[in-house]
Amino acid sequence: MRQLSLFDEVPDDRGGYKLALAELFAAYFECRRNKRNTSNALAFEVDYENNLLKLCAEINDGSYQPGKSIAFIVNKPVKREVFAADFRDRVVHHLLVSKLNPLFEKAFIYDSYACRVGKGTHLGVRRVDRFIRQCSHNYTTDCYVLKLDIKGFFMHIDKNILFAGLNGFIGQKYGGADKALLLELCEKIIFYDPTQQCIIKSKRSAWQGLPPDKSLFHSAPQCGLPIGNLTSQVFANFYMNRFDHFIKHDLAVRYYGRYVDDFVLVHPDKGHLKALIPILKNALQTQLKLTLHPNKIYLQHYSKGVQFLGALIKPQRIYIANRTKGNFYAAIEKQNALVKTTPPNDQQQAAFLSSMNAYLGIMKHYNTHRLRKRMLFKKLSGWWWNRVYLSGGVAKFVRKEKISKPNRWQSLKQTAYPERQC
Repeated sequence: MRQLSLFDEVPDDRGGYKLALAELFAAYFECRRNKRNTSNALAFEVDYENNLLKLCAEINDGSYQPGKSIAFIVNKPVKREVFAADFRDRVVHHLLVSKLNPLFEKAFIYDSYACRVGKGTHLGVRRVDRFIRQCSHNYTTDCYVLKLDIKGFFMHIDKNILFAGLNGFIGQKYGGADKALLLELCEKIIFYDPTQQCIIKSKRSAWQGLPPDKSLFHSAPQCGLPIGNLTSQVFANFYMNRFDHFIKHDLAVRYYGRYVDDFVLVHPDKGHLKALIPILKNALQTQLKLTLHPNKIYLQHYSKGVQFLGALIKPQRIYIANRTKGNFYAAIEKQNALVKTTPPNDQQQAAFLSSMNAYLGIMKHYNTHRLRKRMLFKKLSGWWWNRVYLSGGVAKFVRKEKISKPNRWQSLKQTAYPERQC
C-alpha cells in the first residue's frame, strides 16, 4: 500500500476526509498576493511553512477557531466600519471560496456584479446603460428606472438563514469528500462574533457619526457579517441569490441588476415598477429579514439619469458621480499641501502615483476626458509636473527617469562621437 503524504486527503474519525496540505498552501499563495506587505501577513510569512502545518492540523482535528480581528473606520468613499481578519483566517477564507465559488457561479444570475471575476462596478454600469437603451428602443420610447437600497445590509444578515441556506446548497451541489469539513469551517466563520475580541485600531471618536445600523457593535444577536472579509462578500452574494431569482423569474423582470445592496430595475411602465416596491419590500422582510431603505427609493424617467456605482448614467453618455469628483479634488489638494513644506520622499511619491492613478483608472471608463484635464492641469502643483508625466492621454501618471549629470554627458558624447566608443 502506498504511504500517504501530507499532501494527500486522508480519512478522519468523523467519516470525512482531512484537508490536504497542498490545498492550504494554494490558498495561502492566493491570499498573500494582495496582502503581502501588511504587518499581519509579514509576521505569518516569517515561518509560513510551520504556520500552515499548524493551521492544517487545527482544521483537521477540529480545534480551529477564528482569531482576533482589527476594527477600524474608513471614510472614503463613504464612512464604514471594517473588521480585518487575522492573516491565518484569511487563508481559510480563500480556501473556502476556492471550493465554493465554482458552484456559486453556476447558481448566481448573470447580473450580480459584486466580488465576481470579470464582474465589477464597470460592468454593472455598462449593463444598466444597456438595459435603458434596450428598454427604450434606443431612446425612442419611454422607460423608467427604479433604484433601491437595503438598509444596513451587512449588519442585518441573519446568520441562521445564511447557514441553513449554505447547508442545503452544499449538501446538494458539493460532491467533494471533504463536505463535512467544509460545512464545519463555514459554520465557525459565519457564527464567529468579531466584536468580542477585536483590536480597535481607530480612535473611539472615529465611530461618531456612523449610524448604528452600519456597525456590528449594534447588531442584533446572530446577525451581521464583518465588512472586510472575503467570505462576507461571497456569502452576502449567496444570501441575496434567492432574492435575485425571485425578481428575475417569479416577477419576470427582464432588466435587473444588483451590486451588493444596491439594485436597479428598468421597465417601460412606471406604474408596474411602482407596484413592485411593496412586493420587493415584503419579500426582503419575510425571506431574508432585511429592510428596504425608505429614503433611498428612486423612480424616474430614464432621461433624468440614474446614479449607480459611482457613475451618472444618462442617454448616450456616462459621467462620473459628484462624490468621486469631490474625492479626486480632495486627493489633489492633499498632494499639493504635501509639497509646500518639504519635498516628498520616494515612498510619498509612490503613494502619489498610486492615489492619482487609482482615480484616473476609474474615471477613464466614463466621459471625463475634459474633466481630468481641467482638474489636473489647473489644480495640481507644478512640483509634481517636474517629476511625473501623463501617459495614454490623461489616463496614467508615470514617474520621470532621473539621469545623473555624468551619465547624461557620457550619453551625449557617445551620440556626437560614435567612433570614439571603445
